[in-house]
Formats: sequence, C-alpha cells, structure tokens
Amino acid sequence: MTAATGALLRLQTVSKSFGGVRALNDVSLSVSRDQIAGIIGPNGAGKTTLFNVITGALLVDSGDIVFDGRSLVGWPPYRIVRAGLARTFQNIRLFSSMTVWEHLIVAQRRSGIARQLLPLGCSGSAVLRRAEEVLQLFGLEKYRGALARTLPYGIQRKVEMARAVTAEPKLLLLDEPVAGMNGDESEEVRTLLLRLNERGISLLLIEHDMVFMMKLCHHLYVLDFGTLIASGNPPEIRNNPRVLDAYLGEEAGC
Repeated sequence: MTAATGALLRLQTVSKSFGGVRALNDVSLSVSRDQIAGIIGPNGAGKTTLFNVITGALLVDSGDIVFDGRSLVGWPPYRIVRAGLARTFQNIRLFSSMTVWEHLIVAQRRSGIARQLLPLGCSGSAVLRRAEEVLQLFGLEKYRGALARTLPYGIQRKVEMARAVTAEPKLLLLDEPVAGMNGDESEEVRTLLLRLNERGISLLLIEHDMVFMMKLCHHLYVLDFGTLIASGNPPEIRNNPRVLDAYLGEEAGC
C-alpha cells in the first residue's frame, strides 16, 4: 500500500482494544511532509495509545499504518526508528547515570557499539559532528558533561527531544513536550520546534496546553474515547461544537 500524495504518515481505520475496552476506534489521519500536526483530546481519549501503535510498542488489532510509503504494521520499534520515525515519552525516559553528551551519541543510527562512548575530545567522526550540531541547536552546550539525573526538569525534556533528533528522523512524535513547564519555557520549546520543522522534520504532537497547540500546529486532530471526532486547522477546531462538548460538556452552553 502506498502513501497518499504528500502524506509522510497515514493511518487508515486503525483500531486497538484492551479486553472489552476499545482504546482506538477506526482512527484515520495523516501527517504531510514538513507539517506540524497535533492530537488533542480529554484524558483517556486514546492519544498515547495511538503513539504506541504508530511506533510499534503495541500491535494494532486492525487497520494500516503507512510511513514514507511502507506499512509499519508488525515492525519492531528499532526498525521503525531506523526508518526515520522517532518519539519522546509522556514520562521522561533518560538514562540517569549517562551524560547529556552520551545520550546524543548512543541514539544515533550510525553509532556502533565501539563508538558509543567516544571521548569528548575526539573529532572527525560523523557521529560526533551530529551530536555537536544537536547540542548547539538545543542550547545544551553547558550541560554536555552533566549526568541526566542532575538536570532540572525542563532541561531533561530538552535532552530527550535532542536525543530523538540525533537519530535524524523524518517525523518526530512528541508526547506532552511542555508538560510541567511555565510559559517562558513553553515558548522556548515552541520556537525550537518551529526551527526543527524549518530544517525539514515533520512533527506530530500530543499536548494538553491548548494555547501552545493553537499557536504551533498547522493541523489538529481531536480524539474522544478512542474516536476521531474532528480534524482541521486551529481556528476550525477552536470553534467546533463537538470539540467544545468533548472538553466542557453539553451543559456548559456549547
């Protein structure tokens, strides 16, 4: 099955159940090349489950997931990453005893076991050049030698994003990238994501901060109880009665 014109990622009627609970119900969506797309919805809507089936952490019950012209269904996560699809997690997953620099080395597809922990002074390696480029892009130079467990929460978030970017993804999935951040930190991340997008990385985000999502995304999808209830640009979503009802309830005068 080939991808739709312009679509880097396309989901077609994807469903996933856990026992008698239908977490995803015939969800279809797409992310175009160079697009920033977002998935919003109330808690328990199925957003993280959707990321898990896209990245191979969970197998779909039915439907298809096509990335860059190839079906990903049945692929293990490592193969999906190598194909150019990387992600971050809702709960930060860094190696506490590794430095920021080491995280940027080991995440690279071209980084062999023998080169994983190259000394900081080494030069001439494509792996090291890529790590240095991403370190500077994310403004993490002063944290180069810091252990992950010693970093402030907001910096840990940036390190996790930076680690994913060193793998040179075509599409980056971000699960609540500004959760727990203040307004200034969120704006810094928004600017950074726009810069990544300008460099040719497509983005698909889950986030509860609606102001952040409305300012960042080109297109939004809305999930409610595993069903896609709306799709459109931010103004369309902001004024969609079904979206307002999902968040606020019918009695809120929506």
